[in-house]
Amino acid sequence: MSPRSYRMGQRQAEVDETRARIVAAARVHLAETGGLSLDAVARRADVARATVYYQFGSKTGLLEAVCDALAEQGGMARLAEAFTLADPWAAVDRFVEVMGGFWAFDRVCTRRLRALAALDDEVGRVIADRDARRREGAAVLSGRLPAAPPDAAGLLFVLTAFETYDALAAEAAAEPGDDLTAAVPAVTRLVRAALGGPGAAA
Repeated sequence: MSPRSYRMGQRQAEVDETRARIVAAARVHLAETGGLSLDAVARRADVARATVYYQFGSKTGLLEAVCDALAEQGGMARLAEAFTLADPWAAVDRFVEVMGGFWAFDRVCTRRLRALAALDDEVGRVIADRDARRREGAAVLSGRLPAAPPDAAGLLFVLTAFETYDALAAEAAAEPGDDLTAAVPAVTRLVRAALGGPGAAA
């Protein structure tokens, strides 16, 4: 490797580390305050405000990066498995399971983000775009179900929302603060009951 290539690689690693540190700082700031101040994020990440803008371009860019990091670390890549399963109900069950794992990854940050979306148009647009992707997935999977009700896609979308898991986890948890994935069995039963699936009465 040439010295120039080595320096470029080292520089890229430094840029990536700075970017990851800013995203982590934004997540902590969101969880602690329920807001997203770029000045506060910059201070927490120990960088200049200009660095945040250089890395992400805008508040929206930082929000997108936070959502991307949550998706990556929360296992959203596994969602593709649901669309490859031959059994349509197994596919829906996997969708419910993966969404539960994703919502559970950073429950507090996600709760703050979604609450802030109702108050801040910029945040609202980012969250609405992410929700639209889940809605599309729900439509595809529900469309494969035999004898599904006409509103199956909407029902699956609503039942796999963060708010559904968040509320049900409190009921299912053995101890306060238990993992949000404790709600997955309850959501699975609700989905099957609403969409006419096997074992709906279980």
